[in-house]
Amino acid sequence: MLNQSLVAEVLGRVMRGGADFAELYLERTQNHVIECIGGKIERINSNLLSGVGIRAFCGLRSVSASTTDISRAGLLACAAQVGDAVAQFAGSAATPADIHLTERRFGDIHPVVIVPGDGQTARKIDLLRAGCMSAKEYDGRIAQVTGTLLDVDHQILIANSDGLFCEDRQIRTRMAVGAVAAKDGENQSGSCSPGRRMGLEVFDLFDPVEIGRHAAAQAITNLTAGYCPAGQMPVAIENGFGGVIFHEACGHSLEATSVAVGASQFAGKLGQKIAGDKVTAIDDGTIPNAWGSINIDDEGTPAQRNVLIENGVLKSYMIDKLNGRRMGMASTGNARRQGYLYEPTSRMTNTYIDNGPDRNEDIIASIEYGLYAKEMGGGSVNPATGAFNFAVREGYIIRNGKICEPVRGASLIGTGSEILQNIDMVGQNLDRGQGMCGSSSGSIPTDVGQPLIRVSQITVGGR
Repeated sequence: MLNQSLVAEVLGRVMRGGADFAELYLERTQNHVIECIGGKIERINSNLLSGVGIRAFCGLRSVSASTTDISRAGLLACAAQVGDAVAQFAGSAATPADIHLTERRFGDIHPVVIVPGDGQTARKIDLLRAGCMSAKEYDGRIAQVTGTLLDVDHQILIANSDGLFCEDRQIRTRMAVGAVAAKDGENQSGSCSPGRRMGLEVFDLFDPVEIGRHAAAQAITNLTAGYCPAGQMPVAIENGFGGVIFHEACGHSLEATSVAVGASQFAGKLGQKIAGDKVTAIDDGTIPNAWGSINIDDEGTPAQRNVLIENGVLKSYMIDKLNGRRMGMASTGNARRQGYLYEPTSRMTNTYIDNGPDRNEDIIASIEYGLYAKEMGGGSVNPATGAFNFAVREGYIIRNGKICEPVRGASLIGTGSEILQNIDMVGQNLDRGQGMCGSSSGSIPTDVGQPLIRVSQITVGGR
């Protein structure tokens, strides 16, 4: 996308201000979105985002700027802004030797069969309509159906003053169907939104008809459910998107973004016991074709499989270059950014609690009275304290070891450190769900996951 000699010249201009590290990040992203409401296609939108972010380090300080002008003059002007800003606190200007870049190829473990570009619009419309129609026809009480089909073609080039020059292409496809069920003036919703780092062949894995039925079935279940009772009780949290609790309440607190500045409940606890014996948690950017997977992170470091917690013991954090400097630790391949307008920082990829030793049927049978959280919704968390509040999208009461009537309005309230210690049973049906994670470096695709787990005691919000 840019030739090496121009990139080397730009990085050299940055370094002239006294920086000890310079980086260039070029992005070219094509987005396609199709929206369907009530069976009609309401919007077909395509947009192209292209630009360059330039960043420099001087010790533990960072300076960045961005531009959409990728001509030689435009890039050098942006580089001069960064270099001159560094010079104001670097103490003395530098005249570094010429930067020599070496192209590196890290391979691609995420093959794409059908690139979902503009030429596939008619097929994409048919797929989306199939999902929406199956939701609408599921039950006469389904009053509203919305659907979205998104595909992204994200191409990046990363180069730095250490000599790195590399490129990657990331194609992702996702369908989301939402359904609203109505009866006697009351509305309840359901949704389903699978995605992968794949092209349109993703629908060989996920039938749009089943996506729509899942959303509609959940809406009908919630429409017929009573309200969840509140109080302290054991909770069984199902696999897949149930892992959002670990992601939000614990995962963010294991990112160097918060750990390096002491704003994490887990700062300084490497090697310490922070979770139950059966908890092993992993962040793995190398899972083939997973929604949150990468070949390289947004600093050009190869993706890794990082064991964060092993049998309850904290083993690793997720680290980017700048925070790695602050911590005296190497990058773990977790530097991510939404695009060229953002500086990268440590972020999750595919983060999950691994399979454990317990049979799933034993987990349910062990609960005399409690809540079965079949599917989790959104929530909020404070990374410094780990305090969280998450909605249960679909839940059921457990009585005498059996899943009974559905309930709605449930939420799970607690802290990350508390829930980790209270996970006392871990099942064997690991699955992952897809989401978009927002933080200081923007919104990025991530997978969350776990098998069925039991939390021995947690506060359930309800009525």
